[in-house]
Amino acid sequence: MAGGGGKSVAAALAMACFLLILAAFAPPAAAAPPDIMSIIRYNAEHGVRGLERTEAEARAAYDLWLARHRRGGGGGGSRNGFIGEHERRFRVFWDNLKFVDAHNARADERGGFRLGMNRFADLTNGEFRAAYLGTTPAGRGRRVGEAYRHDGVEALPDSVDWRDKGAVVAPVKNQGQCGSCWAFSAVAAVEGINKIVTGELVSLSEQELVECARNGQNSGCNGGIMDDAFAFIARNGGLDTEEDYPYTAMDGKCNLAKRSRKVVSIDGFEDVPENDELSLQKAVAHQPVSVAIDAGGREFQLYDSGVFTGRCGTNLDHGVVAVGYGTDAATGAAYWTVRNSWGPDWGENGYIRMERNVTARTGKCGIAMMASYPIKKGPNPKPSPPSPAPSPPQQCDRYSKCPAGTTCCCNYGIRNHCIVWGCCPSKNSPYNVEALIRTPAAMARSVPEQPDSISFVVLNREDLV
Repeated sequence: MAGGGGKSVAAALAMACFLLILAAFAPPAAAAPPDIMSIIRYNAEHGVRGLERTEAEARAAYDLWLARHRRGGGGGGSRNGFIGEHERRFRVFWDNLKFVDAHNARADERGGFRLGMNRFADLTNGEFRAAYLGTTPAGRGRRVGEAYRHDGVEALPDSVDWRDKGAVVAPVKNQGQCGSCWAFSAVAAVEGINKIVTGELVSLSEQELVECARNGQNSGCNGGIMDDAFAFIARNGGLDTEEDYPYTAMDGKCNLAKRSRKVVSIDGFEDVPENDELSLQKAVAHQPVSVAIDAGGREFQLYDSGVFTGRCGTNLDHGVVAVGYGTDAATGAAYWTVRNSWGPDWGENGYIRMERNVTARTGKCGIAMMASYPIKKGPNPKPSPPSPAPSPPQQCDRYSKCPAGTTCCCNYGIRNHCIVWGCCPSKNSPYNVEALIRTPAAMARSVPEQPDSISFVVLNREDLV
């Protein structure tokens, strides 16, 4: 490991994070439908009597859900427009609705996190895992970073939230139909440390990483790891802005001109000691930290609010960012504040609070297994100077002109007048044209004012061939 010696690191992971291939995630309609949660969540009668929702109630909820999450929903607004698929999706939705209702009824009695009928509510968990988190972890190996710098830190604040300090871009971004969670995680961490060091919050380009960072295990929309993203940014000398290099949710050819626009730079990255929540807490106290988690559980799929204590494993399949930690005032549960990349309408405005200080050394859902963060020591690169304005064409006479970088030279002249103008490559040597290839001058589109006399080069007759 460069700069660090003998540091054991967690598994390298090729993140899939595929957004739903079956879904066409259109933006929500301009006019929002009635609050779906007024129907979705258990009311007092359901909670007390344990009543199940009728099919009519479920269909009404589904129609509202379609209006919010799928354009043209309700009565034919299915994923592919076929009635059979629409009905199948409703049955999946209803099954998830029963699961959400039952979970939330228990949460109401005992306290705890809540589930909701979010954008993934018409997918089975198997479909969700296969379409969204379908790639398994790739070959395990070393992660190369700098030495961990926070070992000596003792005193830690009780809570940290980098959102309150303006170190995160809002709203939460959406990776769309592309397995680019690794890029969103890395970019959010870089945006955070740049704000901390320079005082400037700049939204940076995930698309540049998707298209240009093909180093290590990074494969664009087919997955990658955050360490390789940090390595690319450091080696490239910086990253362009989201505004200049916008996100498309597709693989594409690297735009070399935009890659050269290095707006925000980092000096490298460091790996947090694996399987150590205290080390992760020390790191998060100083800046947002990229982490990998197992996000494939049904409860994670349908998470809505509260401190997540649900079932999950350690099959790391999703890259996110830990932006803080704290303790829930109502329940006393310690938690991590984690920024996702599924848009602001999932979870708590795009965030999830995950249980902290668990018995397992790996942390909740493996959050302590593979954490890292970018290093930034100084200012960003100076902006590149603007490209010089192109030179104007050269006017030979009122009817002819030559392109910029060439000189008007006379191909055929009579006495003091040039009859046929040509364009010579070197305007600095207008007389040295014998060996040059001349092209006819273009006709001017407008007739400029002309001086009393015209300067031109008269060639010998043998040069006029």
